[in-house]
Amino acid sequence: MVQNYYSGGFIPEMILIGISNQQNRTRDLTISKITNRQGGAYNLETGGAENFLKFLKNELIPHIEKNYPVTNYRTLIGHSFGGLFTINTLIHHQELFANYLAIDPSLDWDNQKLVKEATVLLKEKSYKNKSLFISLGGPLHAQRNDITISNINIDKSDYRLFGRSNLEFTKLAKQYKSNGLKTEWKFYKNDFHGTISFPSIKEGLISFFRWYEIKDVHKFNVLETPTKELIDIIKAQEKRYFNNFGYSVPPFDEELLIMSGNMYLEMGQPEKSEAFFKLTVEYYPKSANVFDSLAEYYAGQKDYPKAIKNITKAYQLSKSDVHLKKLNEYKARK
Repeated sequence: MVQNYYSGGFIPEMILIGISNQQNRTRDLTISKITNRQGGAYNLETGGAENFLKFLKNELIPHIEKNYPVTNYRTLIGHSFGGLFTINTLIHHQELFANYLAIDPSLDWDNQKLVKEATVLLKEKSYKNKSLFISLGGPLHAQRNDITISNINIDKSDYRLFGRSNLEFTKLAKQYKSNGLKTEWKFYKNDFHGTISFPSIKEGLISFFRWYEIKDVHKFNVLETPTKELIDIIKAQEKRYFNNFGYSVPPFDEELLIMSGNMYLEMGQPEKSEAFFKLTVEYYPKSANVFDSLAEYYAGQKDYPKAIKNITKAYQLSKSDVHLKKLNEYKARK
């Protein structure tokens, strides 16, 4: 649902992969073997996080890359024990994902084992170009409703260890700014452990992709904006995408560029129209549709040699009778 509503310019298109883990959740998501927890015996199988991560790294990710049109820019999302797994992956295997979304993570696990490891690793290792969004839900104490973020340390029982561990880790993550990790934290005081996932996923993804939204969109609707300024905005967005993704991505959808070209043509601004149609060819050189659009523009300007050149390219790509018919029409008008 978040992807459906926010992919229109706020976050990029992505393939969503859910991993069901109902039978072996505790085993696969926890980072160490324990026999006692919260003052009592703990008989569930634990400590299989590294093996589960090997499955992701050696089997699942290669399978996805082989069968789907994806890149190596990935986001890992986990809740509760899954949040513990997510942060463990960030701390020890940060190269696997670009973004880490840890929802109400169980950082109290094994007497704060991961928090203690992070004290050393966050200081020594590089997390350049990695982003973390970590959330914490209420209540902060299972037996007291007067415990808040500001006074969580007044209670010394294990019931406040879950929240305290979250706060201690977040403080560490924000403390060592030289390691390059971008960290954002949010407390959802009105959400419980079971309801916090939805708002965390929404705000976490938006946090990761604040750089993704096109800047200065209003200028495209102002007729007085010079053509060069509009192109500079698009090129700046292209550069932002490259700096964050690590590879080149067209800053505008093909359809949006074509629509803009047609819009400016209807508004009597052929210079802008031509510029946008040329951008479609630059960013989508394997699309017959973009060459067809540029050919129609030139035909409308009665520049038939250029119209023929572009519709020829469109026909070479599509082998469509529609493009062949246009090619013959433009040749007849030449």
